[in-house]
Amino acid sequence: MRKRCESVRDGPAKRAAESVRNVQIKETKMPKLKTKSGVKKRFKFTASGKVKHGVAGKRHRLISHNAKYIRQNRGTSVMSDADVAHVRLWAPYGLK
Repeated sequence: MRKRCESVRDGPAKRAAESVRNVQIKETKMPKLKTKSGVKKRFKFTASGKVKHGVAGKRHRLISHNAKYIRQNRGTSVMSDADVAHVRLWAPYGLK
């Protein structure tokens, strides 16, 4: 009669099977979305959910613009609703 080796039966295959049984099944989650880095610099959300942005056309070649144009485009303005949808896609979790 041949004697079985106990160490072979308790080898790596048995340990692997036990470890598979002990692993808890975790729920898979959707990956986190990244905010576009340019959106963080260019836009702000108001408390009511509107989007503020800086006005274009104020960087250079201002001599060709009249004083009324320069004065009216001072500061920031509120973005239109059609464009807000794009900004919300670019900032999925809002901005701080």
